[in-house]
Amino acid sequence: MGSVTTNFQSESPLHPAARAFLDDAFDRGWADPAKPHQSSRQTAILLNESKEIFAKHLGIRSDQVEFLADPALGFHLGISGLAKPGSQLYYSAVDRSEVFAVAAGMDSTKLPVGLNGLTTYPEASEKDVLAWQAANGETGIVSFKPSSFRGRVFVDAAASGPHLRMPDHWHAALWNSQAWQGPRGLGIFALSDRSAWKNPLPHIDHNISSSNFSIPLAIASALALEGYVSDYKAEKKRIEGLNSRIREFLHSEIHDVDVAGDVAYGLPHLLSFSILYIDAQILVNKLDERGFAVDSGSACNSANMEPSHVLAAMGILTHGNVRLTLHPTVKDEEIEEFLHVLKEEVAELRS
Repeated sequence: MGSVTTNFQSESPLHPAARAFLDDAFDRGWADPAKPHQSSRQTAILLNESKEIFAKHLGIRSDQVEFLADPALGFHLGISGLAKPGSQLYYSAVDRSEVFAVAAGMDSTKLPVGLNGLTTYPEASEKDVLAWQAANGETGIVSFKPSSFRGRVFVDAAASGPHLRMPDHWHAALWNSQAWQGPRGLGIFALSDRSAWKNPLPHIDHNISSSNFSIPLAIASALALEGYVSDYKAEKKRIEGLNSRIREFLHSEIHDVDVAGDVAYGLPHLLSFSILYIDAQILVNKLDERGFAVDSGSACNSANMEPSHVLAAMGILTHGNVRLTLHPTVKDEEIEEFLHVLKEEVAELRS
């Protein structure tokens, strides 16, 4: 038994490109870019270059890029800011808990999903709001585009990151830096049309958020995004193959397993499966002792091992759940060793 050597958790270390320049970013990015001093002008240049990187990879304009020190705040800013008096909020049963929290304070309709984790969207009216999750952070399932929805669309891209194109019809969007191995504590928020949005927070100016974000973290996140996109592009086919290999092994060697979604219609680096007759907490601990760190439970509240509301909404097994994130650096032999250990531990727990 030893320390964890292989990480399949959604959290991951900073991308090497960000880590290599983070110290320099703090040295060069401390000044206020709004002031006229030389150091401030240099900071402004670095920040603008970072915005160009985010714009290029996230499919938005650089002048639409806003930074949030608290990514979770973006759900309230985006959804509540688009709502008008009399608006109805439509959201999916597999949305994040932050969306559920916003919905609790509004007139809202929760849309059901099928076994495939997908939902269809109503036409609604122009004053209504849709919280559209580009891809689910647990299962990797990619949602249908909300092309028929007539109202305002908030795009939750916190899990999909740079992997998916923005829909043609969108009004507000949110990304989380951690989706591309960027630093914690940074959200990317965007508005397609500022006139369609009203700040729901107490405010005295036209700023999106009153909280100060870390300029060095924004610069480091941009560097991480550049490196991550390159790494993922190079490894995507291999990651798809590893995802398929895991699914095949689960069905042929372990049995009585529910695997969420289909690798052909999802993000290949995300995978969720549930094993019958297994306690997830015990299995996670056993795997950790054998050197494999995995997730379990709900992706937006995984710390307390709560059963996944996503899997429950899909009508598939919730207990004995394991979630894997296949980072671009994962090795084929690590997957094979993980599958070997998983089979051993499941057999022992079932005996």
